[in-house]
Amino acid sequence: MLKINIENLAFNCIIGILPIERKKKQKVIINVSFEYFYTKSNFIDYSKITKFIERTMIKKEFKLIEDAIIFIRKKLNSKYDIKNLKLKISKPNILPNCIVSVEE
Repeated sequence: MLKINIENLAFNCIIGILPIERKKKQKVIINVSFEYFYTKSNFIDYSKITKFIERTMIKKEFKLIEDAIIFIRKKLNSKYDIKNLKLKISKPNILPNCIVSVEE
């Protein structure tokens, strides 16, 4: 079994419940890792995973990070035969003195 790590995937999107968060895009940073059984005929294109995550976050405009994680986890688990999926979504600029994140 091999492990894929996607670290510091960064882009801007609408996410959050505060009025300013619903109007102005903010930076998010996403980290993903998972394991799968690799063979030459069975490999996972990690560029497709990153594109899916970015498109989903931009399109869905989630209010809560928790909802985004649950949605993305369900979609990835249904589309790919993966194990031990871990997701972390961070909002580095929402508070002036820290980075806020949620992970599973």
